[in-house]
Amino acid sequence: MAIILDHVNYIYGADTGTPVHALKDVCLSIPDGQFIGIIGHTGSGKSTLMQHLNGLVKASSGAIYYDGENIYDKGYNLKKLRTKVGLVFQYPEHQLFEETVIKDVAFGPKNLKLDKKECELRAYDALKKVGFPDELIYASPFDLSGGQKRRVAIAGVLAMNPQVLILDEPTAGLDPQGQKEILNLIKKLRDESGLTILLVSHSMEDVAEYVDRIVVMNKGEVFLDNTPKEVFKHYKELEEIGLAAPQVTYIMHELAAKGYDVDVNATTIAEAADSIAAMLRQ
Repeated sequence: MAIILDHVNYIYGADTGTPVHALKDVCLSIPDGQFIGIIGHTGSGKSTLMQHLNGLVKASSGAIYYDGENIYDKGYNLKKLRTKVGLVFQYPEHQLFEETVIKDVAFGPKNLKLDKKECELRAYDALKKVGFPDELIYASPFDLSGGQKRRVAIAGVLAMNPQVLILDEPTAGLDPQGQKEILNLIKKLRDESGLTILLVSHSMEDVAEYVDRIVVMNKGEVFLDNTPKEVFKHYKELEEIGLAAPQVTYIMHELAAKGYDVDVNATTIAEAADSIAAMLRQ
């Protein structure tokens, strides 16, 4: 297992009169190469959980293991962990600051004290992985479109050669075309490199279409943890905690309620279309 969370708790303001239990007894296993969607309403603990995985935030109690080592053990190299578990924050382009794209992407490798040539090679390779055009690698990052900036920010994390990539709402603020491009890029990265990917998202349609597994957070706890089909079978329970299933789920249930023989467990448009077409052929 790449990452194991063992009874992790996190309390904000533990020394104050109004502590907040942000994570409650979280136990999760995150195997190598899996594409996991993390969903939950605002304040459910999903972003806090992600920040624990590379040691940015330390649990109040419990343990987190990366490749069998407890990251809270004395002497554990958290700096090395953060090169292996890369975190792309929401609106990461706000953290771009260098005068050219290539310099910005090379910033992380430079901090590893690698030589200039290695830094530039890593940066160029990362930019190619995210489909960034060669003619813009010496442009100012501030002259780019929103989608291009997002690609540069992701490349900056990839240049550290992580084994795990965590993305917190990577499509936030992008137009529909830009959202689709970024999600397809993330899927391509997983398919081609075998990266373990954790995607924090508010979009049920996105997680239904792209991920292998969904972890639903509610009030700091793991509410559901299963495949998209199994999770969205519980759409009534999801509604009770302020979430919903993909629109396809509701459409298929409405058709079934009217007597049509369709697959109510379809979670994507493609699956729903196949089911309806099969029904019509009968």
